[in-house]
Amino acid sequence: MITGHDYADIVDRALAEDLDETGDITSQSVIPVESRSTGQFIAREGGVIAGLPVAGYVFTRVDGAIEISSIDEGSRVEAGTVIATVSGPSRSILTAERTALNLLARMSGVATATARFVEAVEGTAARITDTRKTLPGLRVLDKYAVTVGGGVNHRMGLYDEVMIKDNHIVAAGDLGVAVARARDHLGADVRITVEVESLDQLANALATTADRVLLDNMDLATLRQAVEMVEGRMETEASGGVTLETVRAIAETGVDFISVGAITHSTPQLDIALDFV
Repeated sequence: MITGHDYADIVDRALAEDLDETGDITSQSVIPVESRSTGQFIAREGGVIAGLPVAGYVFTRVDGAIEISSIDEGSRVEAGTVIATVSGPSRSILTAERTALNLLARMSGVATATARFVEAVEGTAARITDTRKTLPGLRVLDKYAVTVGGGVNHRMGLYDEVMIKDNHIVAAGDLGVAVARARDHLGADVRITVEVESLDQLANALATTADRVLLDNMDLATLRQAVEMVEGRMETEASGGVTLETVRAIAETGVDFISVGAITHSTPQLDIALDFV
């Protein structure tokens, strides 16, 4: 679960972007200051709802007089479901509306996409994980939404886990050397993942102290061979061009994780609207 500490700055930046120093000139000029309204967030399509605490914070950040009630975070809803209700000063509700919707709809879109991949591999041992292909500045929200959809997070950034990829290996001169340097520099407690593109590279990786091997863009037959080679000595992760149509077959090769960049970098927002009642 995320807290206000995780997203307060994101919300403040989003509101500042929308309001500048002048504020909502439409609501200020059209709606009497004493006007009060009740609005409902309605799902226009089915999906998994994520981001209700963030959307609620947007409203209270704009005006502490706004009251909010909602369904449970992570709920699966059908089209037409009332997700949340807000009541309070009309001007303030409309001022907060777009920022709240932008964040709620994006996070729900990510959660919904993740849930579809999770459902597609149900019954296998594979778990769906994310990547660093998130919207800049919104990573904490994107990755939280992945967990709401049933996925798991890979590293949060460059700072918390080592991932040695092809360019690192080229620059270091050798896969084994790269892993040894990372381990010597960071110690035994930091996790190391190494990316390989062939079974020969995998054989080299298995001779290192890496914790996970990322099997990049391998076909199904090669993935099965790779899993057999690893024999549980380190975690396995399949990556590269994974789609809903291919993910089940990938999971059935026996890999532990399947990383899907598309759940954060290409997922459309869930269609959610705010209507006054």
